[in-house]
Order: sequence, then C-alpha cells, then structure tokens
Amino acid sequence: MPQLLDPNFARAVVLLIEHDDGGTFGLVLNRPTDLPVAQLCASLGIDWDAGDGRAVSWGGPVQPEHGWLLLGDGAPAHLEVMDIMRGVRFSRSPDVLRECADAPPEQFRVFLGCAGWGPGQLREELIQGAWLVAPASPEFVFDAPRETLWERVVRDLGIDPVTLVPTQGIN
Repeated sequence: MPQLLDPNFARAVVLLIEHDDGGTFGLVLNRPTDLPVAQLCASLGIDWDAGDGRAVSWGGPVQPEHGWLLLGDGAPAHLEVMDIMRGVRFSRSPDVLRECADAPPEQFRVFLGCAGWGPGQLREELIQGAWLVAPASPEFVFDAPRETLWERVVRDLGIDPVTLVPTQGIN
C-alpha cells in the first residue's frame, strides 16, 4: 500500500512462508537481481549445469547472506523441502540446491535475503492498512513477469492500482 514508506517493500509481492507466534518469514517475489544462479553456485563450489541464464532473486532485506529456494512440482523429492501450497515447495538446504544444480527443474527460484517480521509486527502493519492480502498461486511464484507482478496481483483482487491511496487502516 502507498503508506508503507520502506523502499524495500514499495510495490513488493511477498510470499509468506512461515507465520507463528515467533514472527513471520517470507520472500519478495518481484525483485530480480543481476546475479546469475550459475555464478552464485560457483561461489559455493556447486556446478550449475542449466546454462539457462536464470538470475537470483532478492528475497528481502533480512539475512542477505542466506539463500532460499522455491521449487515447483517437478523438483526432486527431498527431506529438507516443505510444501507451502499445491505446486510450491520451499527449502533452505544447500543439499537441495546441489541436487537441483545437476538437473534444474523448470519451476525453480533462488533467493538471497528474506522478509521478516518480529512477533506481532506484521499484524500491526496489516491493521494500519500497510499491506493488501491476496491469495498465492504457483503462477505468481514461477510464471508471472516480475516487472508487472504487483499490478497483476492487485488487479486480481478487483482493484485498480491507481485508486490506491494512503489510509489509516482499521481501528
């Protein structure tokens, strides 16, 4: 929403991965970087065989030195992978990255950094009207163009993005 002044989250689409009493963890879906996945893998001593030019995505401002993976249904089964929703799985395991580097699945994304909120912080931001909440879909995670994802998600909610104005939220 316009009143969220943090430039890290301007027009950000965040997939929430974990949410509990300890806080919330997610990945920004629409912030590409110029860093090729092959280069990141090489820095970790992993051979990336795809040669497809995939780029690492910026997952958020928290823990930028940590990597995270989103995988579709075609990814190898692994104990260190958890289901987020139908068609989207998550891992933070370098072993999963190594397995995927051998035969990269079509639906596969690598992120550096994440979005994180302390206990109750996201709830307060929602009450203040700082975020819109939309249903997640594998299409948004893997297929939708990053540069138009925010507008697409907002329009799918039945909202014209130009009509969004700062508000106080709910009291």
